[in-house]
Amino acid sequence: MPIITKREEVLDIYQEAAKKGWVIPCLCTENLTTTEAILEAASEFGKAHGLAHVPVTLAITVQYEHRSQSRNYTHSRNWETGLKLFQADAKVLMREGGDYDNVDLLLHLDHVQHDLDAKLCESDLSGFSTIMYDASTLPLEENIAKTRGFVERKGQEIMIEGACDEIVDAGGEAHNDITTAEKCADYMERTGVDMVVANLGTEHRASGKDLKYHGEAARAIKELIGPRIVLHGTSSVSNEQVRRLFEDGVCKVNIWTALERDASPKLLEFLVHNASKAAGPETVEKLIREGYLTEKCGTGEKEALAAFTTVARQDVIFRVMKDMVREYLEMWYVF
Repeated sequence: MPIITKREEVLDIYQEAAKKGWVIPCLCTENLTTTEAILEAASEFGKAHGLAHVPVTLAITVQYEHRSQSRNYTHSRNWETGLKLFQADAKVLMREGGDYDNVDLLLHLDHVQHDLDAKLCESDLSGFSTIMYDASTLPLEENIAKTRGFVERKGQEIMIEGACDEIVDAGGEAHNDITTAEKCADYMERTGVDMVVANLGTEHRASGKDLKYHGEAARAIKELIGPRIVLHGTSSVSNEQVRRLFEDGVCKVNIWTALERDASPKLLEFLVHNASKAAGPETVEKLIREGYLTEKCGTGEKEALAAFTTVARQDVIFRVMKDMVREYLEMWYVF
């Protein structure tokens, strides 16, 4: 199915998901391997459950200082080039008669900055389904004013989420307070956003899953605004904590770090197990002498296409990411 970008149709997808108690995952990408793993997982999930269509959101950040995924999408490190490649890949993969006819794909611009991305914000956004307008680094009143202005200019074109509190990076000293229901409701009413990102204890770019998701805070927010909460920083908590999110008022969940973080160990394992075939016996013997590998890796095997090519490495990453996305879908698309 073509990418769904018309505001009315995107709203319909969210309304239908709400009727089913589904939380739509929004998965960020910065390369084609991740993009395809997300689509493949959604397509397989739909076929396994006999669903004619499965909604899933594919996302990318632009000039977000903490992680510009559009820059990383291309080795030119040009954000505009990367953004066009991201869109082009999605269009080709979702073409009529392609491999993912049963996927309802939404394209999301994540953490679009009120200042750095000002050019993008005023451009034609019709090729995208949703956008997170991020003015959360500003004092609250300035955040509200900036976000309200954007909604007034673009709110009829695209579904908009905003953030009343900035979600901090993992590993730092700063930890924001949990967003209160009153603050969240006031922000939504005064800005006019469709969805709101609340700080519920999670953090961006976490290296582990040891933080606490505050479901009680989400449920208090839900009492005032309904199921219109977006959860960011989900990689910082265990899946068990976020298994029943729709009951808490969450309608959309953004994920990226976990895909990359949890796929990397599998790639390392593959390369170590196939060390000689991936790097050649001479390199392996050198690493054994230096103490980085053990004698078990010194198989003496010659380099092999099945181990040293980019395709071989990407296939490992693809399988891990696809399985992870499939697990998220199994959690949040309940029957």
